[in-house]
Amino acid sequence: MDDPDALRALALDCRPTVIRGHCSHWPVTRASARGADAAMAYLVHYAAGQTAEYFSAPASLAGRYHYGEALSGFNFSRETIDIRDALLRISANALSGLETGYMGSLPAELCFPGFAADNPSHVLDGHIRPRVWIGNLSTVACHYDSYDNLACVVAGRRRFTLYPPAAIGDLYIGPIDHTLSGQPVSMVAGLTDRADVYPRFAAAQAKAIVVELRAGDALYLPKLWWHQVEALDPVNILVNYWWDGFAAGPDSPYATLLLAMIAIAERPAPERAAWRAYFDHYVFRPDGHPLAHLPEEKHGVLGPLAQGNYGRIRASVMRMLRGA
Repeated sequence: MDDPDALRALALDCRPTVIRGHCSHWPVTRASARGADAAMAYLVHYAAGQTAEYFSAPASLAGRYHYGEALSGFNFSRETIDIRDALLRISANALSGLETGYMGSLPAELCFPGFAADNPSHVLDGHIRPRVWIGNLSTVACHYDSYDNLACVVAGRRRFTLYPPAAIGDLYIGPIDHTLSGQPVSMVAGLTDRADVYPRFAAAQAKAIVVELRAGDALYLPKLWWHQVEALDPVNILVNYWWDGFAAGPDSPYATLLLAMIAIAERPAPERAAWRAYFDHYVFRPDGHPLAHLPEEKHGVLGPLAQGNYGRIRASVMRMLRGA
């Protein structure tokens, strides 16, 4: 798929989709076909001498990066090292088997200048810049992203286990302010022996979608879909793109969620139910526009956001937050 309109259609539908062979022609993917050493050498060629956070864990954990006992810490170590050194260490791990290593979300523009131009995805606008993920055998804990994601596997294989946003209550999500790497994660996904502690997880499992990607394949993953990512080979490289094709301005839906938590979450249940009705009417709009019964010229700030109403509503909200 090389058509931006086709990708936008997927985003409108909010449907995960595997795109076979999307990046099979990229030079980095062709290098990986010659072996892991060739793939890593290809990255080293672009490495700009930057440092990055490097995760490591003993081989006995099989690359499952997660919390430690009782949420008191984590079961892995992290350090900031030169990216070239980290690449060499990941390659060495593949041979020694003594530890697993992992680097994630490296901005290609900063860490591997020239890489994006030589390995372009033509389904996205040029201003959407890729990030690079490199590591040994690993399991990234089940989490969500607040942006749409195009994940391109260029070395090794990846298995994605996907859960729809509505499964959130069955995934037993951990803290939102004490996380492994920014996003809250499921406390049960990926485990096989906790059914007694997390009985609702069976409902999430019934909704799971499992896909396996080979080098050259890509996955379009809609925002807010939960996903566990397993890197299945001794050396794995993934390139991803995050974007929000439907933002009306700089304010994120997540910021709205946080504000709603402090404004509504601990009010009495009947009042929360009343506010839910108002959110449905004005925000989620299952019955259409809330002022559909009036002429469009009488919709006021509920008219199209692009016609200046975004700024008007935002200014009103900011005045309220300032206590004005």
